[in-house]
Amino acid sequence: MSRDNFLVEIGSEELPPKALKGLSQAFTKGVRDGLEKAGLQFESLQAYATPRRLAVTVLGLVTQQPDQVSERRGPSVDAAFDDEGKPTRAASGFAQSCKVTVDQLDRLKTDKGEWLVFNSRSEGKHTETLLPAIVKQAIDGLPIPKRMRWGSTRHEFVRPVHWLIMLFGEKVIPCNILGIQSGNQTWGHRFHANQPITITDAEQYETVLEQQGKVIANYDQRKEKIVSGITAEAERYGAEVVIDQDLLDEVTSMVEWPVALSGNFGEEYLALPEQVLICSMITHQKFFHMVGSDGKMLPKFITVANIVSSKPEMVVAGNERVIRPRLADAAFFYQNDQKQTLSQQRERLRGLVFQNQLGSVFDKTERIAQLACFIATQLNIDTNLVQQAGELCKSDLVTDMVGEFAELQGLMGYFYAQKEGLDQPIADALNEQYLPSFSGGPLPQTQIGSIISIADKIDTLVGIFGIDKPPSGTRDPFALRRSSLGVLRILVENNLDINLRDCLNKAASLYPSLPAGEKVVDQVFQYMMERFKVWYQDQNVPVEVFNAVCSLGIPNPVDIDKRINAVNRFRTLEGASDLSAANKRVANILAKQEQTFPNTPNSSLLEEGAETVLAQLIANKQNLVAPIIESGNYFEALNSLVELRSAVDEFFDDVMVMCDDEAIRNNRMILLSNLRSLFLEVADISLLPSK
Repeated sequence: MSRDNFLVEIGSEELPPKALKGLSQAFTKGVRDGLEKAGLQFESLQAYATPRRLAVTVLGLVTQQPDQVSERRGPSVDAAFDDEGKPTRAASGFAQSCKVTVDQLDRLKTDKGEWLVFNSRSEGKHTETLLPAIVKQAIDGLPIPKRMRWGSTRHEFVRPVHWLIMLFGEKVIPCNILGIQSGNQTWGHRFHANQPITITDAEQYETVLEQQGKVIANYDQRKEKIVSGITAEAERYGAEVVIDQDLLDEVTSMVEWPVALSGNFGEEYLALPEQVLICSMITHQKFFHMVGSDGKMLPKFITVANIVSSKPEMVVAGNERVIRPRLADAAFFYQNDQKQTLSQQRERLRGLVFQNQLGSVFDKTERIAQLACFIATQLNIDTNLVQQAGELCKSDLVTDMVGEFAELQGLMGYFYAQKEGLDQPIADALNEQYLPSFSGGPLPQTQIGSIISIADKIDTLVGIFGIDKPPSGTRDPFALRRSSLGVLRILVENNLDINLRDCLNKAASLYPSLPAGEKVVDQVFQYMMERFKVWYQDQNVPVEVFNAVCSLGIPNPVDIDKRINAVNRFRTLEGASDLSAANKRVANILAKQEQTFPNTPNSSLLEEGAETVLAQLIANKQNLVAPIIESGNYFEALNSLVELRSAVDEFFDDVMVMCDDEAIRNNRMILLSNLRSLFLEVADISLLPSK
C-alpha cells in the first residue's frame, strides 16, 4: 500500500503561553486518535508548537483506508429455526434488515451458543477525504476554557486564525476549517521573516521554517536552545542560572527564535528576601536569576528575547529600566508591611470574606486556632505556640506584598514573623500551612506546621460540606480534593496518631450552625476515605484490601495505613486466599442467624475431633494475638492466624454446622463467631479475593 506525508498547521495570533504546551499535546493526541480510529497506519508523528502555530506532521501515512469489515449479530440459531429447520420470523426479519436472504447469513459459535451473523465488507476511503474531519475533531477536542470569535464569523478558537495548511504529499487537501481555506503557505517570524513561505512536503516543514522563516517550530528543540543560551550567558559571569521549569515552559511558549541576554538590577535590592526578588522577576518579566559559587543570588538576570537585535545592549537596557521600578515597589511593600505586627494585620482580616455563609477570614483563624489546639492536645503538644500560629496564620493575606504577589502567601508571614521576633516554630508554621500545595508535593516538616495545615484544611472541608457545596464533577473551587488528601498524607507520612472523626466533630462544633447539620461529619469522613482509597490505588494497593480495613470504621488514618500494609502483605501468603474464602463462608452463615451467641463455646458439646481442635486453636490464638494487635503489629497477627488454615479446612470438611440438634448447632455458631472475630480484630478478610 502506497504512503505519503501529511502536514496540518493552524496559524493564529499569539497563543496563551501557559496553555501552548497543553494545546499542542491535545491537538497531537486528537490527530493520532483520529488516524488510529480510522485505521490509517503511519510510520511516525511529530508535534510542533510556537506562539503563532500548532502543527503536526505525519510521515508514511497510508493513502487509502483498509477495507472495512463489520459483523452484525442476529438471533441465536435455536431461535432462528423451528423444529423442522425452517427460518423463523426472527431469522427472516434479521436477514431482511441486512438486505440478504437467510441462507446468505453466516454462523458464529461462542461459549454461550451459536448465532446468526451478517458480515459486510466495504471498500476503504481515500485518506485525503478523511483528514479534514479528523483535524476538525481534534480541534473541537482542544482544552480551551473560553473560546473567542473574531470578525463577523461565528467560528471559535483560542485566538483568531489567519492561515491553515492541509498538505498530503505535494497536494493541498481542499477544505475550510475555522473559516480559513486550506493551502500550503505558512508565515515566518513576525520580525525576521514576516512573509508567506510555501511548504511542498511535510518532511521538509521544520527545516524550511527554520531556514527561511527564522522559526524553530519544534517545541523541545526550542526549549533546549533556551537552556543552552541561558546557561552560556550565566557562565560568562562564572555563575549558575536557576531554571524554574514552569518559567522555562512559559518562555519557550513565548518565542520563536530565542536569544538569551543578561542584565543587572542593583545590589541594593539583595536586602529583600530572595523569594520576593525571584517572584517579581518571574511574574512580571519572565526573567531567570543567577547564583554565584556560594549559592547566593546575584544582582543579575537573564531574559530570552524573540529577536536577534543589532543593538542587544538596548534590549538589555530596556529590561533593566522595567525591572528596577518593580523591585523598588517590592522593597517599599516589604518595609511598609513591617510597620504593623502580624497581630495588628490580623484585625484587618475581619473585613476579608472567607465564604459568604462561613464568615470572614478572621473567623476562620479563630476556628483554626481552636481546632489546632484540640489536635495538639491529642498529640500531647503544648498549645501555647499552636494557639499563636493558628491566630496569625492568615495575617499576611492583607499585606501589600501578598496583595502584589499572591503566591507569596504564607512565606511572607514567615519573614514578617522572623522580623517581629516571634518564636521560630510559629514562623515555620506560617510558611508550612499551605503544604502540600500540589499532588505529591512536600509536606510540613514541623509539628506545629503540620497541625496548622491539618486544622486549616479540615475547617474548610467541614465548612464547605456544611453549607451543602461539595465538589461536583470537575468543579472544586475550594480544592477540597487536594485538601482531603493533604490531611491524610500529613497524618500518615508524619505519623500523627489522631482520631480523624473527633477532629471533624470538633471542627463542626466551632461553626455556630451549618445547614447540613449532624450529617456533615459522616459526609466529610466518607469523602476523605474515598480520596484515601484512590491514593492507595495509585500505589497499586487493590481496592479490596482498602475495603477490608475500612469496613471496620476505623477513624485513625495512621492505624488504617498500618492495617492496609499488613493486609496487603498477608494476601500474598500461601493460605491467605483459602482463609478469605472460609471467612466469606462464615460471614454468610452468621448473617443468617437472628440471635446473638455467648463468647465461649461449651466444650462438652464439641462432638467432632475437628471442632475440638479448632476450638483449642482459636482459644490459643486469642491469647497470643491480643497483645500483638494491641502493639499495632498487624501483619505478625495475620501471619500467626494463617496457621488456622488446615484446622478450618478440616472443620468444614468433617463437621455439619447446621445439624438438627439446636444446642450443638448454636455451639458451633459460637465457634465460627470467635473465628471471624479473630480476623476482624485486624480487617474483614472475607472481602479479599479468594480462589
